[in-house]
Amino acid sequence: MHIKSNISLKPYNTFGIDVMAKHFVSVTSLPELKSVLKLEGYPDKLILGGGSNMLLTKTIDALVVHIDLKGISIVSEDSSSALVKSEAGENWHEFVLWCLDKDFGGLENMSLIPGNVGTSPIQNIGAYGIELKDYFVSCEALNLETLELKTFSNAECGFGYRNSIFKQAAKGKYVITSVVFKLTKDNHQLHTNYGAIQSQLETMEISEPTIQDVSKAVIAIRESKLPDPKKIGNSGSFFKNPVIPLKDFKALKTKFPEAPSYVVSENEVKVPAGWLIEKAGFKGKTLGNYGVHKNQALVLVNYGGAKGENILALSKLIQKTIYRIFNISIETEVNIL
Repeated sequence: MHIKSNISLKPYNTFGIDVMAKHFVSVTSLPELKSVLKLEGYPDKLILGGGSNMLLTKTIDALVVHIDLKGISIVSEDSSSALVKSEAGENWHEFVLWCLDKDFGGLENMSLIPGNVGTSPIQNIGAYGIELKDYFVSCEALNLETLELKTFSNAECGFGYRNSIFKQAAKGKYVITSVVFKLTKDNHQLHTNYGAIQSQLETMEISEPTIQDVSKAVIAIRESKLPDPKKIGNSGSFFKNPVIPLKDFKALKTKFPEAPSYVVSENEVKVPAGWLIEKAGFKGKTLGNYGVHKNQALVLVNYGGAKGENILALSKLIQKTIYRIFNISIETEVNIL
């Protein structure tokens, strides 16, 4: 365990924001994590995973604890399914590819989502009609106060749209150390009707897709729409898609007949935030070294050297404008620090 001082967090957040951490340590095992959390000389500690779901706006006056726990294993399997466990520090996309290499199905629609496995349950990540909760079995999490491990079942996590107990009652109280998924080994259920997956498969001239084909289609779509964080700083979708009452959507349709939606329940629909932002004129908007991506209005970008507070100000302007035009509130998906 080696604690460093005055370390730039630029390599540790996908937005590529250059802010300083007064103290920084990377942990590679559970005992090491417990030892760090016991340190009394650092009263304030910030847990950092893949850095993909955050916008840093100021110097972090705390001990930043980078979770770098690694390892993937098959817990058990039968003829139709497998329980697969991943440590928290594994890269999400690389974990998905590992599962696909074993022909384990379920996560293919969530290929290329940035971040690490350990942070994936916090916001119940999802893409193209699939959410983490659909294949999540349980996770182990360390209580930051008692340093005891607790297993959270699917039901105990209280999953919702980009939401979980870790963003509500358990927020700031636990750090997830590992996650277990139940994946299919045969009779894979493909989900190709959401977004452009089906048309992409047709472009690839694939009529009977495998789970690997679906993953390749999703990767192609995401790469065509979303910037690579290694080249252009971003955190993926910056905003959640708002869920609004059906009656409000009907009112919206009278002004904007082309407004798209997805049914959530009898009385609610989800409106794509990207459509709202594009309609409001922000898609492709550039403000010096930051702005809104030209191919996906949901993505705010750092072209190099931007400050977190600049991107935050842009996000607030977008929210204010969307509410003024559409009378719809959109929430940020990223954590603002």
